[in-house]
Amino acid sequence: MRIVVLAGGIGGARFLRGLKSAAPDADITVIGNTGDDIYLFGLKVCPDLDTVMYTLGGGINEEQGWGRADETFQVKGELAAYGVGPEWFGLGDRDFATHIVRTQMLGAGYPLSAVTEALCERWQPGVRLLPMSDDRIETHVAVDVGGERKAIHFQEYWVKLRASVDAQAVVPVGAEQAKPAPGVLEAIGSADVILFPPSNPVVSVGTILAVPGIREAIADAGVPVVGLSPIVGDAPVRGMADKMLAAVGVESTAAAVARHYGSGLLDGWLVDTVDAGVVEEVESAGVRCRAVPLMMTDVEATAAMAREALVLAEEVRA
Repeated sequence: MRIVVLAGGIGGARFLRGLKSAAPDADITVIGNTGDDIYLFGLKVCPDLDTVMYTLGGGINEEQGWGRADETFQVKGELAAYGVGPEWFGLGDRDFATHIVRTQMLGAGYPLSAVTEALCERWQPGVRLLPMSDDRIETHVAVDVGGERKAIHFQEYWVKLRASVDAQAVVPVGAEQAKPAPGVLEAIGSADVILFPPSNPVVSVGTILAVPGIREAIADAGVPVVGLSPIVGDAPVRGMADKMLAAVGVESTAAAVARHYGSGLLDGWLVDTVDAGVVEEVESAGVRCRAVPLMMTDVEATAAMAREALVLAEEVRA
């Protein structure tokens, strides 16, 4: 079975670990979000790609869900001593090595897709990890500060401000001019199933879909497209997806996120058992819906979620 997954960071990575357990013989291609990418200290940092790579490769800080296990921060301390910022984004010493290698390869002319493949040679994540595009795309958030509206990088909004101010708009800068990375459209076109994990529907999955050609390829693939709600009981399971949904005029409910993706894209939708009351509402919008436990408490629970997604895909296919 060939499975394509559109993935953001922590939620997408943890879902993928469960999917690998649920379907150990599947050929899995991950299309990773690069809208969170940022240049820091002269280095290209790809938070979502790295989180997937580290999680599936056994190097993730399990408690945080991001960054390296057994990390140290000597370089961060030295940079602070020099007064070099930003101080709000902490890169660990082990993590720095990844970004140095990536930046050197990009500087030598390799595209991000080739660099990601090379980095995965070390980590052996057990999936094919593709960036959504080799072109530079950065998600910016419009906020009102001191009576003035300005656009800031998503990382500044998410990490520095902790989404403490309302987002007025979310813009994936560069997406309109970008092209899907090599292999992305081919993977979608040859997939048996396409999955949207419980990642942020606006700044993770939504940013991937903003790259011209990807949404259209998924809609035209002719295979089941099944998503898992990142909203449980009208609140995000993790992170601040509600802030991003509000910025694009979408309610923070499992049913609203399904409508946001739309029946033209989505064939099946899993909601948590606490949201079982919305199943009929989602199905009335033309999307097959089932209520199952959706809390990724451990690998076994996540694998059960993945199996339910694959079962729903077969129901849709039939």
